Amino acid sequence: MDEAPSPLELDIRRRIEAAGPMPVSQYMALCLLDPQHGYYTTRNPLGAGGDFTTSPEISQMFGELIGIWMAATWRQLGSPESIRIIELGPGRGTMMSDALRAVKVMPAFRAAAVVDLVDVSPTLRAEQQRTLAGSSVPILWHTTLDDVPRGPAIIVANEFFDALPVAQVVKKGNGWHERQVAIDRDGKFIFTIAAAPLPHFDKLLPPQIRAAADDAILEWRADSSAIEIGRRVMDGGGAALIIDYGHEESSIGETLQAVGSHAFADPLSAPGEIDLTAHVDFQALAQAVESTGARAHGPIMQSQLLRRLGIQTRAAALKANAGPEGAAAIDGALARLIGFGRSAMGDLFKAIGIAHPKLGTLPGFDS
Repeated sequence: MDEAPSPLELDIRRRIEAAGPMPVSQYMALCLLDPQHGYYTTRNPLGAGGDFTTSPEISQMFGELIGIWMAATWRQLGSPESIRIIELGPGRGTMMSDALRAVKVMPAFRAAAVVDLVDVSPTLRAEQQRTLAGSSVPILWHTTLDDVPRGPAIIVANEFFDALPVAQVVKKGNGWHERQVAIDRDGKFIFTIAAAPLPHFDKLLPPQIRAAADDAILEWRADSSAIEIGRRVMDGGGAALIIDYGHEESSIGETLQAVGSHAFADPLSAPGEIDLTAHVDFQALAQAVESTGARAHGPIMQSQLLRRLGIQTRAAALKANAGPEGAAAIDGALARLIGFGRSAMGDLFKAIGIAHPKLGTLPGFDS
């Protein structure tokens, strides 16, 4: 017997029945961010009991190295007396907790820092408060980056951009048509395309994309988040580090995917109850950032960044104080963070740094 549709599924059905097929970007936004029933606003998706695991949950080494990166960047900024440490989409607070512990060796940096966590999820905010309870560094919570007070800042975002809604278009003989979600005769959600092509859309595309074959799918995200980060860096001073999975150059192809209970799922099933993501287009991200005057460093592979920040040395130090079982676990985590292949993150995940042009090359982005 089929399960009864969720409240969010019923709401999406009502919207489609009233207004016609829904753009993929709108469907994704509702599934993830609906205030009452969205995936990220109603649950803790992380860890063994959730739907996926991020780098900070794999090993303390990841967050520790991000902390060292922040402290080194603060020094490069001239060690200002006050610096805002902003994390976008902080998950359970694990990365920030490990980062703050790692920089205890730099008391001047900790004394200068105020941490601002940006998250829409009340559930995850509660987790973050538990994880970071007792921190000697002031911690504030915000719903959007725009809510964070201005001033010199270091912004970090791990697996934040992949969850921002993605729009899709499909190439046909008469142009590019917006991809949409509709309801078929059996009452099931299906992908379809708008009847009319988007006017003048072809003129906005680079030649290699315009030359795509019929039925090719192109994805893109709104530039607003990247532009806001770039403006922060230019106006207030500071830098940003973005780590996510995706491709270095803009290209054709669908990457929208759904994950539930650590397994792939149908993106049109169980709205609001499974995670929806799409690969980050780092070329488009860099172009949006640089439109503000900021400089983009990279992208480079996560493996390169973590190696340059000293992850192998940190792993060796941790193993020196661990038994055989602990040492094996550290080796396994290291392989997953910097290794290559389907079960590892080293090459699929990329890192990009953002800074004012006067700042020079950011830590970890020099060869």
